[in-house]
Amino acid sequence: MVGIALRVDAVEPFAEGRCWGEAGPYERVRGVMTGTLDPAAPENRGIVDLDKAPRNAAGFVEYESDFFMLRPLRRRAAGILVYDVTNRGNKRILAVLDDGPADGNDPKYARDAGIGFSLGRSYTLVWSGWDPGAPTANNGLGARFPLALENGRPVSGRIRHEFHIGTRTQDKGDLVRLPYPAVTTETSRARLTVRERESDARREIPADRWEFADARSIRLLPRGTLFAPFKIYELWYEASHSRVLGIGFAAVRDFVSSLRYERADLVGELAHALAFGVSQSGRFLRHFLELGMNKDGHGRRVFDGVFTHVAGAGKVFANHRFGMPARTATQHEDRLYPENWFPFGHAVMTDPFSGRTGAILPGRPDDPCVIEVNSATEYWQKGASLIHTDPLGRHDAVLPPNVRVYLIAGTQHAGRPGADPSPGPCANPRNPLSATPALRALFLALEEWVTKGVPPPPSRVPSIAAGTAVTAAEVRMPAIPGFAQAPGANPIVPPVDWVDPPARIEAAYGTRVCAVDADGNEVAGIRLPPIAVPLGTHTGWNVYREQPCELCDRDGSFLPFARTREEREAAGDPRPSLAERYGDRAAYAARVEAAAAALVAERLLLPEDAKAYGEAARTCERF
Repeated sequence: MVGIALRVDAVEPFAEGRCWGEAGPYERVRGVMTGTLDPAAPENRGIVDLDKAPRNAAGFVEYESDFFMLRPLRRRAAGILVYDVTNRGNKRILAVLDDGPADGNDPKYARDAGIGFSLGRSYTLVWSGWDPGAPTANNGLGARFPLALENGRPVSGRIRHEFHIGTRTQDKGDLVRLPYPAVTTETSRARLTVRERESDARREIPADRWEFADARSIRLLPRGTLFAPFKIYELWYEASHSRVLGIGFAAVRDFVSSLRYERADLVGELAHALAFGVSQSGRFLRHFLELGMNKDGHGRRVFDGVFTHVAGAGKVFANHRFGMPARTATQHEDRLYPENWFPFGHAVMTDPFSGRTGAILPGRPDDPCVIEVNSATEYWQKGASLIHTDPLGRHDAVLPPNVRVYLIAGTQHAGRPGADPSPGPCANPRNPLSATPALRALFLALEEWVTKGVPPPPSRVPSIAAGTAVTAAEVRMPAIPGFAQAPGANPIVPPVDWVDPPARIEAAYGTRVCAVDADGNEVAGIRLPPIAVPLGTHTGWNVYREQPCELCDRDGSFLPFARTREEREAAGDPRPSLAERYGDRAAYAARVEAAAAALVAERLLLPEDAKAYGEAARTCERF
């Protein structure tokens, strides 16, 4: 039979039975989902290579996925399921919405729930694995999907593996692991190149200067030679054992649909289902919607609301042969892999390069309410403006009524409480500003939109018409001594052959970033109190210390204001000092409280978060 079966392996108390508001105590539930898919069913026809997967006696494709849930014992009469799409196997919602610990991937204790926002709202929180390559260490959720076969053997083909030492990779520099096993370990049938910057020409590394250590790894010769940090290496080789990765979208669809409509014994009676995704998992949700996966095989809506954060305009390299879902493009890394393709947003547009017309949500009855939130980084690195402009960046889009888009001004991709402000590999100190307070208010707005029909606040993004959405070349930052300037935004280009990309790509979409004020802080979007009443300059971009002409991954920058006029003049800083701006701490705190109160009135900040901003301002050590 087509569908899924759920095996519960463990049910345990969460946080030693602590009560969370009206929800009371929570339980941890762990188990395994076994699924089957009909390759001929209309809802599955978009899954690449599903027709090449092995079939059971009934003619269906089988797969497995791990799942985990936190369910309240006192469930609402009309409960809400919140499905948190795992990010590289990791649970993210409690760290992002609740300020929980970054390492809380096996929530057991009260501290793992952070401030208790999600549990206090009686949500049933659910996770499952969707990427068979995601790490399962540290309680990551995995998946087991079948191989794609041709003539009974795993498919093979030439692929390109790009890697970098010292940025994102866990490799130490002596041995690099490959995404797929090599068909042959003869270096004469492979090619290895290196370049300093993405725009540079590739230089060949001779075949006698490196070797396959085994079918899944390579190293330089003589042994012990290290790959150089920050450089771009690329290996072309014959690979095999491609799995049918697109099953991940159907697995999420069928799992959530089953819980929502058929498994009241596990999760109680559910009135609504919401999806939450951050970064890679936000891009997964955008891809999920584009593939039409929000309608199950019975014609039922899966998610009533979808919330993405820091997903930019991209999707995931996951419904492709030899896909690599963990890859994500920036100006220096992974630019030419599948991630950014038309359509970028939810308004119907025409692609100037392919001639296609369309939108992620084409106006189907099963379309959910959608809130997309981005940091400033996504405008510089991930083409976020394409969500709300035409592809050439000439005019603002008219978004459909079931979509809202927001920029959290002055934030970086991974800003959160406790974020490391040190430069790391970047030239400037990194930006610790957290978007979380705004995310909480917006997620509550999504819930009220879905459950009560109350629309969220209007979209808050840079606008071409208002002059706040500008090209990166138009941004003029203050001339702060020692502060490295942005070299320009990452160009978003039409899709290319990811195995054999062209040496140069002239065509590019018309991306824009947010205009800034005299301090270098962004003027549009949701301006949280640290931007509305700043203590320094916050940006969503940084540059590599070793490669200052390229943006530093997904990091931002922060440079505090001087305390006094004398201090800033001695440093040659053109920005007014704290004393010149605010006078004293009390005056500063009053302005912070006023800015927070205005956001509360607009439903862009919760009262408890406004109170926290005020308390922090009254004890600010900068004065």
